[in-house]
Amino acid sequence: MSQIKITNLTFSYEGSYEDIFENVSFQIDTDWKLGFIGRNGRGKTTFLNLLLERYPFQGTITRSVNFSYFPFSIKDASMLTQDVIAEIVPDQPQWELAREFALLKVDDCVLYRPFDTLSNGEQTKVLLAVLFCKKNNFLLIDEPTNHLDAHGRELVSQYLNCKKGFILVSHDRNFLDGCVDHILSINKANIEVVKGNFSSWLANKELQDSFELAENDKLKKEVGRLEKAAKEKAVWSDKVEKTKYATRNSGLRPDRGYIGHQSAKMMKRSKGIENRKLSAAAQKSKLLKNIERTETLKINQLAFYKSELVSLKNVAVFYGAHTVCQDISFAIEAGDRICLSGNNGSGKSSVLKLICGERIPYRGDLSVGSGLKISYVSQNASFLKGNLSDFARMSELDESLFKAILHKLDVSKEQFSKDMSDFSGGQKKKILIAKSLCEKAHLYIWDEPLNYIDVISRMQIEELLLEFRPTILFVEHDNLFCEKIATKIICL
Repeated sequence: MSQIKITNLTFSYEGSYEDIFENVSFQIDTDWKLGFIGRNGRGKTTFLNLLLERYPFQGTITRSVNFSYFPFSIKDASMLTQDVIAEIVPDQPQWELAREFALLKVDDCVLYRPFDTLSNGEQTKVLLAVLFCKKNNFLLIDEPTNHLDAHGRELVSQYLNCKKGFILVSHDRNFLDGCVDHILSINKANIEVVKGNFSSWLANKELQDSFELAENDKLKKEVGRLEKAAKEKAVWSDKVEKTKYATRNSGLRPDRGYIGHQSAKMMKRSKGIENRKLSAAAQKSKLLKNIERTETLKINQLAFYKSELVSLKNVAVFYGAHTVCQDISFAIEAGDRICLSGNNGSGKSSVLKLICGERIPYRGDLSVGSGLKISYVSQNASFLKGNLSDFARMSELDESLFKAILHKLDVSKEQFSKDMSDFSGGQKKKILIAKSLCEKAHLYIWDEPLNYIDVISRMQIEELLLEFRPTILFVEHDNLFCEKIATKIICL
């Protein structure tokens, strides 16, 4: 076991006036299994790239191990999978690869298929197997779950739990709980390393936040009380001081020495109170720096004129001669929150697109209510480019509302002037969700809405759906989200 030590790390992108990291210092052991968390745009992927020395930075990173990054860059995905692997790890012993394949339930026959014919889930598992074949490397695993179905996530979580020596970026709470023993968290004001899994980190954070909020209220009241007391003492001191120069009263001269002493004594008390106030204010300034404040979101659900919005009976979907899925029968009624589940490639996205009116070959009976307004969030957000104002105008959105929702989802106002192509994956997905929340609809159809979305925003979206209870059909592989939100689950 060795250590990776980060000392006074400071970094900002060229042309930016804002530091992503400023004088960051911490250390980690190379045997740890670290879950790496933080809000979208905080710099998780940037930090991994700094470890890989892809950008110049100030400070030092001391380590005695090599780093390997996932996902690998594939130069030619049309090559056979075995050739893709050979480019990444030349002369890899076959038995080691077979061992990792067995743990991940990957069939050896994928080796003899072109890599680009593998499903996203199969590609992820193949590349993870290759990653752990590398010797004496500390592994940087960047969001491996985004293309994995629920079963695949469970399998990969169990696989990673048997390994050690990695940093894992993921926003799936159950997934993290199953395979990490430390949390590396990018907070608003610092980076911290905490022993435990995600649930224990969240419980401790909630306790710390509650303590700081209570302590802040207490100190706020104390500062107010001390300010009032200091003013009263100062005013009284001034009044006493003025009596030194008063005229004779009943023939007696004022005792100026005594009055001056009393005035000075009272002024000293006033200064003492002022110092206590400054001390309380200093304590207060140290609080609440890492509080993640989330504002309430709203959704514009329209009432439909009848209870049944959509009906499918014995539907089968095709791509060319290939049957994607068949014998699908279910109905969407007002108030339903339906999770469409199934393995990768089972046709979930195809069914969503079919209901949305996309021209996809199918047979069977599909009935969509006349005049039904649907708001759709696509699985893919990589197409976004240009500025937010143009996007809002082309999408016929209220620009002020759209940007207000984005800001509530923790997209900073500084981002609003940037090109969307430069946004992180999570920030791009938030654009599509904000667009959907701006739209007035009878039915919301969301295809893997949480891909790349940070944990705090996931919980924010959960609260929205539980409070407003819109009619929604969604595909999502975050089990905890599905358990909380779905009123029905349709398995393909």
